[in-house]
Amino acid sequence: MASAQVSLEGIGKRFGATVAVDDVTLTVEPGELVTLLGPSGCGKTTTLRIVAGLETPTHGRVHIGADDVTDLPPHARDVSMVFQSYALFPHLTVFENVAYGLRILRRPEAELRRAVEEALSLTGLEGLERRAPAALSGGQQQRVAVARALALRPQVLLFDEPLSNLDAKLRKRMRGEIRALQQRLGITALYVTHDQTEALAISDRIAVMEAGRVRQLGAPIEVYTRPATRFVADFIGEANFLPAEVVGHDGRTVRLRVGPASITVAEVDRATGPVTLVVRPEAIRVQTRDPGSAGALPGEIERAAYLGMAAEYLVATPVGPVAVSDPLMAEGLLPPGTKVWLALGPRGLAVLTDGAD
Repeated sequence: MASAQVSLEGIGKRFGATVAVDDVTLTVEPGELVTLLGPSGCGKTTTLRIVAGLETPTHGRVHIGADDVTDLPPHARDVSMVFQSYALFPHLTVFENVAYGLRILRRPEAELRRAVEEALSLTGLEGLERRAPAALSGGQQQRVAVARALALRPQVLLFDEPLSNLDAKLRKRMRGEIRALQQRLGITALYVTHDQTEALAISDRIAVMEAGRVRQLGAPIEVYTRPATRFVADFIGEANFLPAEVVGHDGRTVRLRVGPASITVAEVDRATGPVTLVVRPEAIRVQTRDPGSAGALPGEIERAAYLGMAAEYLVATPVGPVAVSDPLMAEGLLPPGTKVWLALGPRGLAVLTDGAD
């Protein structure tokens, strides 16, 4: 299956006085899966629909491969889209749902049958050809929607929140299946979701969007561990934002004062004076004895919750409440009122300087 580069150049979209997409420039390389991630109303679905040809940009250009497709209708773009609702026809069998686009294009019957059978095989739907959508599980319906998109053998595959109608366990399984299929076929994919765990699990790169703009674009580990803004840090997973002061540099690391504690983190460009330390809850270890060093933040447990393999705490500290996700200690869940010391990092820490909000 062929794949193509997708390029958005200064894309903008207005609906009356509302700016839905604001000067988005983005390139998806051939065979790459890029996720547009953000809250409702951030412009991610509108951006996807512009690539599909279902919306016309107010300004900017869309290229697929070497072709400028900005003014082309959807059927002339060599893309297929998997919708949030699946958009299956209830009166058609699985086979006819998958064949629908090919019949619209008037493909020869032998070619149509080969393409449908291949798509059904790729998505694990063999033997279900004669069933109606209502007789399928949610995961099977989602596979039919993917098979219908693949049957057209597009250069680009578009996903608009395809797993939002599934329960948590099925979402996890299906996102793995989609990623494995995309990688096996080497097809270019643009994927929209508001679920940060889903984005981290399936993406080559993530574009975090807010208010119609891409706030950060990078590999999942980069976006998670080195967020460019407070919004990105807060949206990708959970984070504590602690006031800190830069007190020294050695060229490779920065020394921070966080309340009474002294913390060392990787060097941050132009980091001076007051900064914000981003601390992931899982980067904190709870100690019940004073370590006798300046590297731990003292506190007292306000709330405690048992999560099976870990404990979730809210700890009152001199710099404010701190959320912690920590493996259970031998003594079990620590009760509220317990005095503790929080060891921070060194992994799971990032520094936001002025202007990074």
